[in-house]
Amino acid sequence: MTAPALVSVRGLRVAYGDGPLVLDGVDLDLHAGEMVALLGSSGSGKSTLMRSLTGFAPITGGSAHVVGHDMTNLPRRRLRTVRASVGQVFQQFNLVGRLSVLTNVLTGALHDAGPVNLAGGFSSAHRRRAMELLDRVGIAHKATEQARSLSGGQQQRVAIARALMQRPRLILADEPVASLDPRMSDAVLGLLREIAHDDGIPVLVSLHVLALALEHSDRVVGLRHGQVLVSAPTAELDAAALDVLYGHAHEEADRVDDHA
Repeated sequence: MTAPALVSVRGLRVAYGDGPLVLDGVDLDLHAGEMVALLGSSGSGKSTLMRSLTGFAPITGGSAHVVGHDMTNLPRRRLRTVRASVGQVFQQFNLVGRLSVLTNVLTGALHDAGPVNLAGGFSSAHRRRAMELLDRVGIAHKATEQARSLSGGQQQRVAIARALMQRPRLILADEPVASLDPRMSDAVLGLLREIAHDDGIPVLVSLHVLALALEHSDRVVGLRHGQVLVSAPTAELDAAALDVLYGHAHEEADRVDDHA
């Protein structure tokens, strides 16, 4: 029997204020151990879908259940619980550049650091775990260096270690390789997929390069104008099958260039 989805979205509709619908009837399931690529052109609703899963986008219709919580009208206290269980990885890394790599990873434990953090420190157990995670992502040797001294690919590895420090039940990665070169993009996406498979954590990653999605994901969900047009195992898809998301190949290439 298939385990229940850790994320279950049905008929999701999102609009900001009196504006038009950004998402219009989206269905999405995320299961433990899978890496799902979220595709679509600029304005298709990818970032809004991710934001709706953490309560940062207003749900105006349908439902979204995330790690056991109904995100519709969720009380603020429970919303904090959901956000603490969702690790997030961003395009711009969102590290504190002047702080050490180790300290940046430790900030992932702020939600459960307790009184020791109020005194300006973290427990030895937290520090051990942070070092273990840095070793896992391949940059333990950079632990004492300032985050801003690292390359883009190294900083994204720090961001992934920070997300893992939360002990997340879900990881959302919004364009995590948009500012990286092809070699680093492959390495970062390979790491995220390894985490999904080995740790049983579903990873939803938005991408704008079709080849990366086809290479590194288990399943593809494609949006256009706020609606799901593609939802299938990656093995059943190719670039031609995904053209529907962009209109035609030249339009898709232009959008990739715009994001480069």
